[in-house]
Amino acid sequence: MPIIQRISDLQDEMTDWRRDFHAHPELNYREERTSALVAERLESWGVEVHRAIAGTGVVGVLRNGTGTGAVGLRADMDALPMQEQSDIAHKSTNPGVMHACGHDGHTAMLLGAARYLTETRDFDGTVVFIFQPAEESGSGAKRMVAEGLFDRFPCDAVWAVHNAPSLPFGKVAIRPGPVMAAVDGMKIVITGKGTHGARPHMGNDPIAVGVQLHTAFQHVVTKNIDPVETALVNVTQFHAGTAVNVVPPTAELHATIRTFRDDVRQTIKRRIHEICAGMEAVYGVSIDLQYRMGCAPTVNTPREAEAAAQALAAIVGEEALIRNAPPTAGGEDFADMLAVLPGAYAHIGSGKGPDDPGLHHPAYDFNDDILPIGASYFAALVEEQLRKAH
Repeated sequence: MPIIQRISDLQDEMTDWRRDFHAHPELNYREERTSALVAERLESWGVEVHRAIAGTGVVGVLRNGTGTGAVGLRADMDALPMQEQSDIAHKSTNPGVMHACGHDGHTAMLLGAARYLTETRDFDGTVVFIFQPAEESGSGAKRMVAEGLFDRFPCDAVWAVHNAPSLPFGKVAIRPGPVMAAVDGMKIVITGKGTHGARPHMGNDPIAVGVQLHTAFQHVVTKNIDPVETALVNVTQFHAGTAVNVVPPTAELHATIRTFRDDVRQTIKRRIHEICAGMEAVYGVSIDLQYRMGCAPTVNTPREAEAAAQALAAIVGEEALIRNAPPTAGGEDFADMLAVLPGAYAHIGSGKGPDDPGLHHPAYDFNDDILPIGASYFAALVEEQLRKAH
C-alpha cells in the first residue's frame, strides 16, 4: 500500500493547516489557538472531542463497528521560545516563539489521518487521537497520563512519529527497544566568599570549585558506567562574576544528563550528589544542587515496533525503511506514555538537502512533502490493528 490516495488528495489542505500553525506558534500550556482549531476540525468531521486535558490538550475519539480494540495516536502541539530567522511567507507572527521542531507538522499529520478515517471508517474498534501540549520541557505527556488519559480513553497501544531532517526525504526509521534517551538536568549554585582579585586569601573562590566540579563530572561516566553503555553528563552553562578584578561570591553551573537505562540514570544521580557533598567538605563552600529528573528513556515495545515497521514499509517501501536504527541522545516525553502502555515511536525522514537546517534551528521549517507519509502511516496502523472482518 503506497501513500493513501485520499490522503494524498488532502496534501494541500494539510499544508495550509500546518503553515497556519507555524505562523501562530504557542508555548507550553499556552496552545489555546492551536487546540481550539484542532477541536473545531475534529468536531466538524464527527469526532467526539474532549478539551482541556492537561490544560490545553485535546483528545478525539472515533468509534466504528463493534470491535473492542483501541488504538492511540499522539501528536504534540507546542512551539519553542526562539526567534525565527527566515523569510518564508508563513513565518512566526509571535515574536520570540517559533515551531522549530515540527510539532506544527505532527499536528497536521494527525488531523489528516483523522479526516481520512472519519470518511472511510475501514476499521472495527476505537481510535483515540491525542493532541498533547507541552512536549518541549513541559512534561505534557506525564501530565496527561496523571490526569487519567488512558483511564478515560483506554488504548491497547499508542504510537507517535517525529520528523527527522537528518534523514533524507523518503526514508523512515524504527527500532525495538531504546529509541531516545532519558533527559535529566541540574543547576548548581556554589556560594563561597567574594574578595578583591588581589587578595584571594581573604575569600573563598567559587569559580575554582566550579572548575573542579566540571572536571569531576567528566569522570562520572568514564569511571562509573560500563563502557558499553551510553551516557553523558554535559555542563552547558557556567556563570560567575562581573568584574575582572573581583572574586565573586557565587558561581552557577547547569548541565544536561542523558541515559538509556534506569540503573545508569540512578548511578549518575547518586555520584553527582556525592561529588557535590565532597566538594563542600573539601573547599568549605556551600553547594546547592537542584537535580531534575526529566522524561524517561523512550523505549519501543517489540510487537508495536514491528507493527510500525510493517505499516511504514507498506507506504514507502521496504528499501526505504531503516530497521534497528541507532538510538539518539535526544529526549522525547512520549516516553511517559510508553511507560504505561505498549507502543512505538518512529522517525520520518524530512531532509531537503545537505544544507537543510536541523531541529531547534532558527531557520528550520517543516517539510510539507512528508505530511501524506505521516498521515498515511497513522491511518495504516489503525486499519491494520483494528482490521475489519471481511
